Amino acid sequence: MKRVIPFIAVLCLSASTWAVQPDERLNDPAKEQRAREVSKALRCVVCQNETIDDSSAELARDMRILVRDRITAGDSNEQVLAYMVQRYGDFVLLKPRMTTETLVLWFGPLLVLVIGALMAVRRLRKPAGIAPTALSEAETQELKSMTNREPQP
Repeated sequence: MKRVIPFIAVLCLSASTWAVQPDERLNDPAKEQRAREVSKALRCVVCQNETIDDSSAELARDMRILVRDRITAGDSNEQVLAYMVQRYGDFVLLKPRMTTETLVLWFGPLLVLVIGALMAVRRLRKPAGIAPTALSEAETQELKSMTNREPQP
């Protein structure tokens, strides 16, 4: 059992290198390296938190093949990325560009944090302008009678 656990750990850690199948790879090492670079910049639209290079989803495989087809056709890395963005939208980029459409992605979490902090400060502050009022004579007598009672079993 002690030998199986390290083997499983190594197997899990190296699983991402198995996502790119041998039949997908290009014969030209320079083009294959470019394809790997482009693939690491693209998000798997199924897994959403993995690059298409790391994902074993069928759609990620199709996207890897498409990237290699575009590189083989002579597109530059930027042209391949532009084509993928045109086809799948800005979401396909693992690191979205700063545009007017993606401002919410970039600054949304900060905006939520600031709004939350302002709400917390407002909630914790004593309400201004509301002063405690004194008890009336009847209320004072009632309070005294309630506190002087014996507890009932």
